[in-house]
Amino acid sequence: MILPENFYQSEDVVAVARQLLGKVLITRSEGIESTAVIVETEAYRAPDDKACHAYGNRFTQRTKTMFMEGGTVYIYTCYGIHPMFNVVTGREGQAHAVLVRAVELLHPGPHFMQRRKLHDFSPVLANGPGKLTIALGINKSMNGVKLFDPESPVTLQDHDIRIPEEQIVTSCRVGMSVHTGPCAHRPWRFYIRDNAWVSKPAFPDYSYIIPDKSYKN
Repeated sequence: MILPENFYQSEDVVAVARQLLGKVLITRSEGIESTAVIVETEAYRAPDDKACHAYGNRFTQRTKTMFMEGGTVYIYTCYGIHPMFNVVTGREGQAHAVLVRAVELLHPGPHFMQRRKLHDFSPVLANGPGKLTIALGINKSMNGVKLFDPESPVTLQDHDIRIPEEQIVTSCRVGMSVHTGPCAHRPWRFYIRDNAWVSKPAFPDYSYIIPDKSYKN
């Protein structure tokens, strides 16, 4: 079942980031349908989150998609190379979004390897935000489409995959710069414990640090 529009309307982007674990991402690109389960996410929230592109409600040509209604796809290009897939949440004007950091590809097919220029079907195909978009055929042309629209080239579905709370790991977000200050330590990254498709960040695992409760989720 395609997730309804009201699923994305929550003002609590952190809660939505957790709820997206186990949801099924389906893309239709180059005449090929691809299916994957979301296994890792990160939450970003305007206007107070310095790690968010729309910090301070910054409205630009790039961030304007973030201000659209929840359920809109926000895609930006990292380092001018890799498209990054984000799910806009909240009501129109709030600029909250969830970055999908890793997925578990289902129904192995040669198109995954061809797109990633690899020879084997393995987690390395999609265990990172720039990898998964290439594997699934997600590109900048999908920026602004609606995930709840059955005719959209990318949709999110609920296949009754339930992740037990004890299997959800919470940690700091990946790659935060010194300019984000205390925001860098917000525990807004979520992933499924022991899932082989989760990304392997090049920094120590802070998953078990006691979260800073001095801010509101």
